[in-house]
Amino acid sequence: MSDFVMTIGGDSVPAVDSFGVVNPANGEVFAHAPECSREQLDGAFDAASKAQRDWKSDESARRATLLAMADVLLASSGELAPVLTAEQGKPLGEANIEVFASAIWCQYFANLETPPQVIQDDAEARVEVVRRPIGVVGAITPWNFPLTLAFWKIAPALLAGNTLVLKPSPFTPLTTLKVAELLRGVMPPGVLNVVSGGDELGAWMTGHPVPRKISFTGSIETGKKVAQSAAPDLKRVTLELGGNDPAIVLDDADPAVVSRAIFAGAFNNNGQVCSAIKRVYVPESLYDQVVDGLAAQASAITVGDGTEAGTKLGPINNAPQFERVKELVADAISHGATAATGGKAMDRPGYFFEPTILTDITDGTRIVDEEQFGPALPVIAYRDIDDVVERANATHFGLSGSVWGADAERAAEVAGRLECGTAWVNTHLALAPQQPFGGFKWSGIGVENGPWGLAEFTEIQAVHRSKGADGLNITIGGLVS
Repeated sequence: MSDFVMTIGGDSVPAVDSFGVVNPANGEVFAHAPECSREQLDGAFDAASKAQRDWKSDESARRATLLAMADVLLASSGELAPVLTAEQGKPLGEANIEVFASAIWCQYFANLETPPQVIQDDAEARVEVVRRPIGVVGAITPWNFPLTLAFWKIAPALLAGNTLVLKPSPFTPLTTLKVAELLRGVMPPGVLNVVSGGDELGAWMTGHPVPRKISFTGSIETGKKVAQSAAPDLKRVTLELGGNDPAIVLDDADPAVVSRAIFAGAFNNNGQVCSAIKRVYVPESLYDQVVDGLAAQASAITVGDGTEAGTKLGPINNAPQFERVKELVADAISHGATAATGGKAMDRPGYFFEPTILTDITDGTRIVDEEQFGPALPVIAYRDIDDVVERANATHFGLSGSVWGADAERAAEVAGRLECGTAWVNTHLALAPQQPFGGFKWSGIGVENGPWGLAEFTEIQAVHRSKGADGLNITIGGLVS
């Protein structure tokens, strides 16, 4: 891997210190990323603040820049995808898809219309409601989809007229650093600044006086710290946090069909998706058939290095998460659960864990109640639909969920009772740039994507133009004086 540098004010910026980045397929450091200093972070926010003065004034230029960014991403997939696979672990084909998705998000927001809303236009006044940029945004992104989730923030923030300082996860900083380097030629200096470092850098960002908004994707625990740090300065925040998504199988479902679909919704990216299926509730009459279908797929799927042909599941991304998955599975088995397949770490270098289906398990077990974020899926039997909906909702999580059944209307009625930001029917992980994504309860504050996600990067302003000859028409509660 070549040297990686930060992008600050349009310049290539190295650092005095660096930290190692581990390839999860072998557990070895393969590259180093710069450790941003306080002074360099100040420089990044200063560059973003200065660039925002002109950036906010030309919407057509912003749209053109987003389209140019998409072109750069598409042209650079062959360069970016191997870096992404090396640092994140996902198969190379999925890494290419992630680069492609990032470009799609840029294209979507480049073409998203944002007309003002006229709420009054009569003899007295014309009143428009418009959206104005917030200013400088601090963005902090996670390690599971380091590029796509960065562009969930970059694209709408830039369209709205903001500038950014972005920090990727220290587990996966390299692809984002490389993207910023590639994009220098298509955007004004200071509009997008990318810095890298550990948790201390994130704390400096959220407490820094310049950014007016923090957009964070990550764990609930860290999200609470971000909110606390942003509160004294009344920074706006969007927090996309963890999920413990339930999938409820109804008694009219086809076990063969739903087991295939649920496996895909649970094991995508090796289970490292905030909105992946994390627990499955199955009626007793279908339980054995669904478990058998899930276990057959888990046993047959190819797990390996993401660079190897035929690999479908890569390693868990990092050592702490690897240990957590091991701990949760071991805890479940020690409390009576059965591994229908899998159940342990694989005997090879790297952070590989066998795709695991857990049975004879119920609510109250840690892996059911918490977010495992890995290749282990508990399957829980139930008898009563009202009871299982209550159990599915009895959690601090509320990101998404799904209901599966032959009667789509019945399934939709049940899905509507789930307390979550996205309720899917006979599918899961169906995400799109035009569809809002956010969580109830502890799973987040605010939404991303679509016009709703764009609005999160703006302040609302009422522009009231009096039509009175003397400009003294004052209306209070509809009464003119």
